[in-house]
Amino acid sequence: MRVLSSVRWSDLRPDDFLERQRACPIVYMPIGLCEPHGHVAALGLDTLKADYYCEEAAGRFGGIVAPTQGYHIHECGFHKPWLDEVVGDTNPLLAGMPPQVVCYHFLYQLRAYANAGFHAVIVVSGHAGGSQKDLRRVAKAFTKSTGIPVVVKTDPEWGGYEGDHAGAYEISQLQAIHPEAVDLSLLERMNDEGSGGRLALGLDAAEASPAKGQQINETIIAAIGAVAENLKEGTLIKEPINYQQAEEIWSKILAQGEWWSMGLK
Repeated sequence: MRVLSSVRWSDLRPDDFLERQRACPIVYMPIGLCEPHGHVAALGLDTLKADYYCEEAAGRFGGIVAPTQGYHIHECGFHKPWLDEVVGDTNPLLAGMPPQVVCYHFLYQLRAYANAGFHAVIVVSGHAGGSQKDLRRVAKAFTKSTGIPVVVKTDPEWGGYEGDHAGAYEISQLQAIHPEAVDLSLLERMNDEGSGGRLALGLDAAEASPAKGQQINETIIAAIGAVAENLKEGTLIKEPINYQQAEEIWSKILAQGEWWSMGLK
C-alpha cells in the first residue's frame, strides 16, 4: 500500500483523504494567532505549536488535520488592558477578531467537518486566556444538535503543565518545535530604548530550553492521542447540514445572552 506523505486536508488528494478518513474519521483543527511573544520568538508561536500538535497527533494516531484557523479573540475583555500593560503604544502586530465573528466562523467550520464525513472533532488552540470557553460553548451547541463530539482545549489544558505567555513554558515549546524561530540572544532588547520594550515577553523566558519543550510537547501529544482513541466511533450525520440548520444552531447560541468570555468592550 502506498504510504501517504501528509496528514493535512489541504495536501491530500481525494482518494488519500478518504483512505485516511476511513481508517480514523477524526478531524483535528489547529487554532492560533499572531501576537507579540517578545523580541525573541516568532509572532505566530501559538499557531506554530497548534499546527505541530495536530500534525503529530494525526500522524501517530490517525485522522486528518483541517486548515488552520489563524485568528483568535483579542483586543477585548481583559486582553485590552493586558496589551496596554505588556506592549504599550507599540503596534502589537497581532491577528485579532471580535468573539462573535470568530465563533460564527467556528460554527460553520464544524458544519464543514460534519458534511465532509468526520465523526468527531478535536480542536487544539495554541492561544489560551479564556477565549476557549467561547469556542466550547459553540461546540456544545453543535454537538447537542448533531451528536458529533467536539473537544476544544488549549495546549496547557491537555494536562501536565501550567501554561504562560512567552515565558519558560511557551518559549521552550517553540524551541523544541522550530528552534530557528527563537533567538534568546535578543532578550536584552526589551531594555533598549525605542525597541518596543517587553513586547509581552514572560519574565522567566531565559529559563526556556529545548529539552523542557520536548517534554511538554510529548505530554500534550500523548493526551490528544488518548482522547482520539476514545472518539473514533463518534457520530456520522445522515444528511448534510444546510445553512438554515446552521443558522438555527447559531440562533440558539445567541439566545443564551451576553456570554462572551472575552467581552465585547
